[in-house]
Amino acid sequence: MPIDIVVMKAVNAENDARAREVRTQLTERGILGLNFMSSPGSGKTSLLEETIKRLTGELRFAVIEGDVFTAMDAERIARHGVEVIQLNTEGSCHLTAHMILEVLPRLNLDGIDILAIENIGNLICPTSYDLGEHRRVACLSTAEGEDKVDKYPKLFSISDINLLTKADLAPHVNFDLDRVAAKLAALNTKAPVITTSVNTGEGLDAWSDWLRQGCREAAAR
Repeated sequence: MPIDIVVMKAVNAENDARAREVRTQLTERGILGLNFMSSPGSGKTSLLEETIKRLTGELRFAVIEGDVFTAMDAERIARHGVEVIQLNTEGSCHLTAHMILEVLPRLNLDGIDILAIENIGNLICPTSYDLGEHRRVACLSTAEGEDKVDKYPKLFSISDINLLTKADLAPHVNFDLDRVAAKLAALNTKAPVITTSVNTGEGLDAWSDWLRQGCREAAAR
């Protein structure tokens, strides 16, 4: 019997090519590209707001907000005087590199140090799509429960930093911060784990230092 040879093209091949274009544009300008991933309601937007407030005058930000519908998060970011673009997928559960590449020309890339991409709130789909970022930021809020690390390990294993958010709620939702931090550290030995709260300020100095270091590395490329 003759052998039927079928040449398959990787599903993400085109996305990866667009991601390389995005990364090249950011790298050439010394911009640190961040991809924020988490479930809905983990506090990504609140963290971005507080980070921008703390580092305004030191680091320059632009933000791409991903959501299925509405511009609510983009409106929040815009109040801080930061250039922001809203990407609505109207059904898709993740952003793609093609989407990012298409809107990059609308941003003043020569005037920023950090491009923060807030991905669609989803613990699964976004992990499979490179957006051209340099660093992946995974957020897990205490309100979600401790089991998310075990149920969705890929997100936390591929991240460059794991942030435990809404730490001030931990006593009220039976969330053991030390136990979950240890799980994350064992799952991903290369990514620091920082416990944060935008209400109390816990961990935000360490988070800011991580961003500063990332910007120094980006500028030196």
